[in-house]
Amino acid sequence: MSTQQFETVIGIEVHAQLRTKTKLFSSASTEFGQAPNTNVTPVCLGMPGALPVLNKTAVELAVRAGLALGCRINQTSIFSRKNYFYPDLPKGYQISQFDKPLCEGGELVVDVEGRRKRVGITRIHMEEDAGKLLHQGADGIAGSTHSLVDLNRAGTPLIEIVSEPDIRSAAEARAYMEALRELVVHLGICDGNMEEGSLRADANVSIRPMGSETLGTRAEIKNLNSFRSLERAILVEVERQKKIILAGGKIVQETRNYDDNLQITTSLRSKEDAHDYRYFPEPDLPPLVISTPWLEEIQAAMPALPGQKRKKFVEEFGLGDNDVHVLMSDSGIEGYFADAIASQPSVAPKEIAKWIVGDLNALFKDKHISFETPKITAARLAEMVALIQAGTISGKMAKDVLLKMLDSNDSPKAIVQAMGGGQISDEGAILEVVKAVLAANPDTVEKIKAGKTQVMGFLVGQVMKETKGKANPELVNKLIMGLL
Repeated sequence: MSTQQFETVIGIEVHAQLRTKTKLFSSASTEFGQAPNTNVTPVCLGMPGALPVLNKTAVELAVRAGLALGCRINQTSIFSRKNYFYPDLPKGYQISQFDKPLCEGGELVVDVEGRRKRVGITRIHMEEDAGKLLHQGADGIAGSTHSLVDLNRAGTPLIEIVSEPDIRSAAEARAYMEALRELVVHLGICDGNMEEGSLRADANVSIRPMGSETLGTRAEIKNLNSFRSLERAILVEVERQKKIILAGGKIVQETRNYDDNLQITTSLRSKEDAHDYRYFPEPDLPPLVISTPWLEEIQAAMPALPGQKRKKFVEEFGLGDNDVHVLMSDSGIEGYFADAIASQPSVAPKEIAKWIVGDLNALFKDKHISFETPKITAARLAEMVALIQAGTISGKMAKDVLLKMLDSNDSPKAIVQAMGGGQISDEGAILEVVKAVLAANPDTVEKIKAGKTQVMGFLVGQVMKETKGKANPELVNKLIMGLL
């Protein structure tokens, strides 16, 4: 059995759908989930005589990505035709960028298993997406009997972020992809929805003998649309290549598909090189020129980078790692949090974050409610947390208030009043209930006196039951301990 050691070499091409309302070269909508072949125009369909018109917002978002990754912005770039025939490409070519892309150079530094890893960025270029093939008769392309074509995605604006072959493991690839997703989501470039195909990766994987500087023959694994599938596909492909080389075979440069159910990669087609696509400048589009004033305007409007936001959340707001992770995983949640703390400056951001990340997030997921179009506004949520902070309601009561806020537009204060009033914090009123509960439970009282304080919760629960959950729990604990 061979003991030869190999080094894995990975480069990743990430396709990020830009957050525009219309397509890259036409007025067709980019809205997801519409009936097949309805978000189309003559431009998307490749009809004779239909001419492309560049989407300015898409350019601004692409430049924003380049600035965030430290790229050089080429103030003059060229669109080219990338020629290939495939059923979901109605024109017979894709408008992309080739030798003169919008952005070049740059880097992304990621955290991998407690260490920092720099991944170089080769280029970022703009291009239009192809349509989508719906394979029939099987779960994927393998074994399917025929395919249907949906051109709703055709012409959707993309940026392709191409990394240097600096990645050395599946774990590093996943960390890179996670960091890149966080970046594009927080900059408003892409919604990061991998399930819908808004963000997907092609992994170029090769291996070489340990210590060698010569790159091995690569296989490209296409359209990986989750962090898990990216990581698993790389592990599977590396093992496949090792077996071939150790058996005396050679790796073929090709494009492969990853089957997550079978945990294998399968050949799709031989991998083309640039000359196979017969690139030439797009004759229907002039060079894209980014003027210096426009570039400065985009740069001035850049939002804070994820690292800056994370530092503020931790150091200024005192949030924990889990709260930060959830808030930064979705631009809608983060925006909701920002609106909430702005509406109630006197309330601790940490307390507001706790409710957004916990109960509210769970409730919205259960009811399929988006933070971008919530039924409970950020201001109302913050007002409810203010009532908790003021001692008007307890955390337990707030859970009931939250549910009622879904079905009512009344203020949290009005809902509390309709429920019979807020928390009882009158010491005299609670003291009488506490005395009655202690008198009714002498065995429990003796256990506490003997040092078994863990049964204290039973007495507190009895007081809360008698007061219909309205007694201030902290005051109840204080009074029970005082009497004992």
